[in-house]
Amino acid sequence: MISPAQAPLYEIKANLFKALAHPARIRILELLSAAPDSAAPVSFLLAETGLEASHLSQHLATLRRHKVVTSVRSANAVTYRLAHPKIAELLAIARTFLLDTLADTSEQLRLAQELPGGDLAGPGGHLAGPSS
Repeated sequence: MISPAQAPLYEIKANLFKALAHPARIRILELLSAAPDSAAPVSFLLAETGLEASHLSQHLATLRRHKVVTSVRSANAVTYRLAHPKIAELLAIARTFLLDTLADTSEQLRLAQELPGGDLAGPGGHLAGPSS
């Protein structure tokens, strides 16, 4: 059970993962982590993500609200940067986890295809379903 003293810490952590819970936000963070000084202007993020300006703005607001990115306005330009350098490391760890998971899945698929019961496979090696 979570103690009352621990609850706010778990809430902060959950909010971090909520901030990461959209593919566009992950892409934005990856772009920022690859940019010089982990910072990039909105114009760059618009061009690289292909998002509409309003959608990009909403995603950046979510990332800002959860303290994952910070922003600085200079005249008409707004530049975003990762709020902490460890965010780039978190993304790298997530990428490694994903690649390892996909490798495991690929190996399981290969082993499953070697199992006896080839008569269940239809043309092209797909499982045969009911005829329509």
